[in-house]
Amino acid sequence: MKKLLSMIAALMFVSSVLAGCYGGGNKNTSSDSGSKGSTKDIKQELVLNAMSEPPALDPAMATDTTSGWVLDHTFEGLFTKDKDGKPVLGTAKDVKVSEDGKTYTFTIRDDAKWSDGSPVTAEDFEYSWKRTLDPATGSQFAFYLYYVKGAEDFNKGKGSAEDVGVKATDEKTLVVELNDPLGYFKELLTMWTFYPVKKDLVENNKDWAAGAEGYVSNGPFKMTAWKHDSSVVVEKNEHYYDNKNINLTKVTWKMVNDATTYYQMYKTGELDLVTTLPSDVVEQEKENNDFKNVPYFGTYMYMFNITKEPFTNEKVRRAFAMAIDRDALTKNITKAGETPAYAFVPPGVETPDGDFRDQGGKYFKEDIEEAKKLLEEGMAEEGWSTLPEVTLLYNTAENHKKIAEAVQEMYKKNLGVDIKLANQEWKTYLDTTDQGNFQMARMGWIGVLLDPAVILDYFLGDSPNNRTEWRNEKYDSLMDQAKAEQDPAKHFDLLRQAEDVLMDELPFVPVYHYTNTYLTSPNFEGLVYPYNRYPNVKWAKKVSE
Repeated sequence: MKKLLSMIAALMFVSSVLAGCYGGGNKNTSSDSGSKGSTKDIKQELVLNAMSEPPALDPAMATDTTSGWVLDHTFEGLFTKDKDGKPVLGTAKDVKVSEDGKTYTFTIRDDAKWSDGSPVTAEDFEYSWKRTLDPATGSQFAFYLYYVKGAEDFNKGKGSAEDVGVKATDEKTLVVELNDPLGYFKELLTMWTFYPVKKDLVENNKDWAAGAEGYVSNGPFKMTAWKHDSSVVVEKNEHYYDNKNINLTKVTWKMVNDATTYYQMYKTGELDLVTTLPSDVVEQEKENNDFKNVPYFGTYMYMFNITKEPFTNEKVRRAFAMAIDRDALTKNITKAGETPAYAFVPPGVETPDGDFRDQGGKYFKEDIEEAKKLLEEGMAEEGWSTLPEVTLLYNTAENHKKIAEAVQEMYKKNLGVDIKLANQEWKTYLDTTDQGNFQMARMGWIGVLLDPAVILDYFLGDSPNNRTEWRNEKYDSLMDQAKAEQDPAKHFDLLRQAEDVLMDELPFVPVYHYTNTYLTSPNFEGLVYPYNRYPNVKWAKKVSE
C-alpha cells in the first residue's frame, strides 16, 4: 500500500427509526411505540446478542465485527459517524488540511475525556497509532495505517517510530502526514483501528483490555462488566462530551451462539435485538414489523490454503467452486435475500459506467460436468488416484453449520467427494486459520469503505488477513496502481483487472454476498443500521416497556 487512492469513496448507510405496531418480541408491549407521553420512568437498558466472545477489545488488536461492535460504542476517533453514516468531527473539534491534501492538523476537543475523567490528549492518539504499527504489537490491521508517512516501513521493521508521520505538537494538536492525498481519509478515521488508547494505562498494564476492571475508553459508553463467554456490559459514560444526547444507561451484549436459542430469547423478551436470524424462521418473520433486512457490503466464502493438498492444484480449486449450487443455498438454507456470488467484490459500488459488479459480471458458472472434468484433470496432474481427504472448517454457529452441511452434500452428489466437517469457537478458529492449520475454511470479508479496493485488499500478498498463502505480484501491482489513480474510471478499471487475476487463480470459493437480518423490539427507536457494521445504538431510546 505505498500509493493511495485520492478520491472520495462514499459510505452507504441504511438508517431507520423503529416505531409502529408490535409484531412479536418482548412480553410486555403496546401497540403504541411510546412516542406519546413521558418516557422518564422507563428503564433505559438494551440487551443485544453478540453471539460469541469478542476476540479482542483492544483497538489495535481487533479484526472482527463482533469486537468492532463493542469498540464502536466504547471508543471514539478523531472523526465519528452521524445518524446518516457520514463522517463528522468526533474527539477532534477542528481539522485543517494542507493545500496538497497530505497534511492534516487536528485539534482535540477541550472536553474530550477518558471514562476515568482524565483528558484525552493528542499524545494518546500518537501513542495509539504507533503502538498499532509497532511490529512487537502484532496488529493484523496495522496495514490500514500505511497511508501515513513512514507507517509501512516502521511496521515492517525497516523504519523507526520517529519517522512515522503522526506527531503531537502539544497536548491538543495532532499533525498527520500522508504519503499521498486520500479522499476517504475522514471515513477511514472512523474505523476502530484509529481509536486512541490511554497511554499511561496501556504502558503500565499489558492486560488492560482483558477484562472490565481497569478498562478505560473515551466513547459514549464505558465497560463495567465482562463475563467471558457470557456477556459484556457497558454503561453510559458520564465523562463523554456529548453524554446529554445518550439516552441508554446500560447496554448488554450476551453471547448466545445457538440460533434457535437466541431467537427464542428474543421472543420471550430476554433479548431486545438479534442479528443473523435462523434461516428457518426468516421467511415467517418477513412480514413482522420487527424484521429488518439490510444489505451488507461483504462476501461469504470458503478460503483454500493453497499449500495444502488437494488445493495446491488450481483445477481442483475451480472444480470445488463450480460444484456449489448457490441459488439453492440462498433460497433454501440462508433465505435472507443474499445474492449468489461468482466474484469477490459485492454489488453496491457505483462507477462512471454503472455498478462495479454489473460491469465486471460473473467469472464462472455452476457446471457439474465441467467441474468433474476439472477435478479429474487436476488429480491426473498431481498423480492422485484418489483425492486427498478434505476437511471443511467453520466457526461455531448454527447458520454456518447448515451451510457447511449443504455444501458437503453438494460435493458428494456433484463431485463424488466426501468431505469432513469441523468447527471451532470464533477466537480459536481465528488462531487456527491464522496459523494456516486448515485446508478449506469459512470466512467473510466486509469492506470498511464502499470501494472495491477495501474488499480486494484481503488478498494482497502482505495482508495479514490473507490466510490462503496465495501471492501474486501482478495482483499487488494492480492494486497499488489503482490506489494511486486519481481518475475514477481508470481507478475502477485497474481494480477490475486485479479481480480478474484473483478470479483466474481462485484461492477461495465465493458463496454469496451478504445481507443482515435483524429483529428489533418495537420498544426502542433511534437505532441505526449501517451498511458495513452491526447496529449503532448510540442514539437508541426505549420508548415503552
